[in-house]
Amino acid sequence: MKRYLFILISLLLVGCGRNNKANVFKNIKKKTNELESYVMEGELSLYNGDDNYTYNVSVSYKKDDLYRVSLVNKVNNHEQIILRNEDGVYVLTPSLNKSFKFQSDWPYNNSQVYILERIISDIENDSDKSYEYKDDMHIFKTKVLYSTNNELTKQHVYFDKDYVLKKVEVYTDKDILAMQFNVNKYEENTRIDDNIFNLDSNIDINEDAKTSKTIEDVIYPMYLPTNTYLTSQDRVSKDNGERVILTFAGDKSFTLIEETVDVSKDLEMNLSYGEPDIVIDTIGSVTDYSINWMSNGVEYSLLSDNLDRDELISVAKSINSSSITK
Repeated sequence: MKRYLFILISLLLVGCGRNNKANVFKNIKKKTNELESYVMEGELSLYNGDDNYTYNVSVSYKKDDLYRVSLVNKVNNHEQIILRNEDGVYVLTPSLNKSFKFQSDWPYNNSQVYILERIISDIENDSDKSYEYKDDMHIFKTKVLYSTNNELTKQHVYFDKDYVLKKVEVYTDKDILAMQFNVNKYEENTRIDDNIFNLDSNIDINEDAKTSKTIEDVIYPMYLPTNTYLTSQDRVSKDNGERVILTFAGDKSFTLIEETVDVSKDLEMNLSYGEPDIVIDTIGSVTDYSINWMSNGVEYSLLSDNLDRDELISVAKSINSSSITK
């Protein structure tokens, strides 16, 4: 009887051991490190107060730092692509034939909700991470690092019993859900043609794309720092379009530029010194002093030398189609 009891206890201990934090993460990390490639598709939801945005996301990864991430806005079908190849990091807007090259170590320098390697790194680097096995899911709760948004502080990461990523939830410091990525398809060690990581292969110019030559509705920030106010609004002409310059003065002065966007006949390359990040409903460039992004045929540039990055982001997030117009 004692012998059978000993065997039963041993089996229970072995079973529990398989699902302890250290063993589970060791297996997940080993599985990830051995990958030659993967393709992952899912749906990304962003929650910004009353404004929610949803994207279809497709990620292709090939060993030796090749990444391609396609994000398609489900409302307007607007696609942007983030590329990392041997030449650098790019953000492409295929419909406008425009490309931005970043001086960035993306995706390794910040948390990334849809990049498997970065998620693994977040789990590994958090000595205070928690773990539970619930409903056939391995769930890790860890800290995150989003240098472009300090409000984002933690995430819940879900792997299935085979250690395949299924869901990531990112929360603010007030425990409000800010981002959620649900994985719908995952294939590992699948054959991926190197060509999809080339810049030219990701531009498919649409000569029929419609862009406006005028800014019909000037969009104003719905959030202004205390003792900050609009002092001037200037509308100027430019080649094939126009530009509106809004100047805000006071304790936290800044400038907001809105200008029309052209469809380039040839691939247009721009250099950016910021970090690529999602701004409102699109991918933009964020620095300590500026945020640039394009949305609905308008390019926005928010610049200030006395707003900190968090304040810049707060102003930018308040500039959308529901903002006050005059």
